[in-house]
Formats: sequence, C-alpha cells, structure tokens
Amino acid sequence: MKIRDVMTWNVVTVPSDTPIMEARKIMDAHKIRRLPVIDKGKLVGMVSKERIARSGPSPATSLSVWEINYLLAKMTVKEVMTKDVVTVHPDMTVEAAIALAQSKGIGALPVMENNKLLGIATTNDFFYKILNPLLGIGEPGTRILISGGTEAKNVQEIMETVKKFGAKIASFHSMPPVEGKEQDLCIHVDKGDVAQLIKDLASKGYSAEIVER
Repeated sequence: MKIRDVMTWNVVTVPSDTPIMEARKIMDAHKIRRLPVIDKGKLVGMVSKERIARSGPSPATSLSVWEINYLLAKMTVKEVMTKDVVTVHPDMTVEAAIALAQSKGIGALPVMENNKLLGIATTNDFFYKILNPLLGIGEPGTRILISGGTEAKNVQEIMETVKKFGAKIASFHSMPPVEGKEQDLCIHVDKGDVAQLIKDLASKGYSAEIVER
C-alpha cells in the first residue's frame, strides 16, 4: 500500500504571516492538530497546536492577561513553526513512511511531488485507514484468538473450518508471540454466535477464545 492510498488529499494550509491565534482557530474549526505552512506555493514549515501552546509566556510570568493576549496577538506562525519538515513522496510505501515517522518522532508527514504539496499523512490516517480495517475495529462480527495457529498447514485447516461453519473472514492477522507462548492467529468473522466454531476448532486441537474488539 502506498501513501497516496491513505493520505488526506484536501489539505488546509496557512501562510507564515498568519497570526498564531488565527491558526489555532482554523485548526479548531477543521478539527485538526497541524497545519502545513505555505509561502508562494512552497512548503516552508509546519505549525501545530502543541507548538502554539508552548509559545505562550510561562505560568510564572508577571504579565497581566491583557499583556499576554497582546503579545500572542502579535505573534505569527513563522515565529513558532517547525522549519525542518520531514516529507514523503506519494509512492512511498506505508510501511516505510511509518518507520520514518517513528524514527523522527513525528505524527504527520506532508506528501510532496514535484515540490508541490499533494496531501498529508498523519497517525490518524494510519490508524483509521490501515489498523482499523486490519483489526476489524467498528465492523460487526466476532474476533477469535487461536493459539499456535500461524503455521501454513494450521492456517489452511483453520480457514477450512471457518468455511465449513459458514462464516466469512473479515480480516485475520498474527499476534506477536509472548514469552513462553506460541505466535497466535487472530481472525475476525462476520458471525455473532461462534460457540460452535470454537468447538469445531477445539476438536482439531486448537485453543480458541473470543476476544474483545
């Protein structure tokens, strides 16, 4: 899967001379936490709610509320934005982009092509468009955890058992092994009552349990 498949295309941006309180209002209105900063068609930075919040005076300041508001009203995005922005190409794989974001400790990646901003990929995009479908979050049905079911011959037998039961598999994935345990297989089926399926799997030697989703 490529970044272009999960990124947000319609990106809200601001110029660097935007007052920071105006930028905050724009983020609140669009329910977002970051804004790419564009000057004359060029990406020059990124501003976030966190950086705006940190730009205010210390709680120990002796300034009055009027003085604080006056100072904040004069500050622009240029003064608080991150200038060294990490970007990605729309054809970068999602896996590579996530690894890059984790290594840099950032939650958003502007997507650039031919020096133009195409979109932005955020942690929300990765969760809602990749992790949620993978785990079946928000989908009807039941998740079943099967101990030691990840070997090829076991996966085939489990899939055949599910098929005979009459259920469709919405998603399946392996769970990282816990010390002292085998790697588990998690399947999400479209049925609510899977008691018989659990018994069918047990008859074939598999330990299966329903897990909260």
